[in-house]
Amino acid sequence: MGSNKLLLACLFSTLSCGALAQDITGLWKNIDDKTGSSKAILEIRKESNGSYTGKVIKITPRPGYTPKDTCVDCPAPYTNKPILGLDILKGLQFVKDDEYSGGRIIDPLTGKIYSMKAKISPNGKRLQLRGYVGVSALGRSQTWIRD
Repeated sequence: MGSNKLLLACLFSTLSCGALAQDITGLWKNIDDKTGSSKAILEIRKESNGSYTGKVIKITPRPGYTPKDTCVDCPAPYTNKPILGLDILKGLQFVKDDEYSGGRIIDPLTGKIYSMKAKISPNGKRLQLRGYVGVSALGRSQTWIRD
């Protein structure tokens, strides 16, 4: 009888762990999908409604690149706002397991806004983001690394 209780406890424990989402809050390095270098440090926070928001907290210097200070080509409410401190990711929602969807992300260097989804790695160290217009197949991916 004791072994049955242990088996049930182990099974319940495994199922409970699988149902919990990896925590995506915290600091992340935004890695450029074209150059592989870090572009910025972002902080993802969970809002009171359960969605996630990501803010630029540091712009990473890179050789041969002069960063923009403001979101010049961005639509309202982002127009001419400083990139440092800007919430570029909004509305991301936990879907299941390691998947998030329903968010929007702005590229402050072009002013383009994309729908987005994300998936966190099993170890919680990498966040794979997919920004797209229309369908996910017509977009681009970025990897963020936990800082």
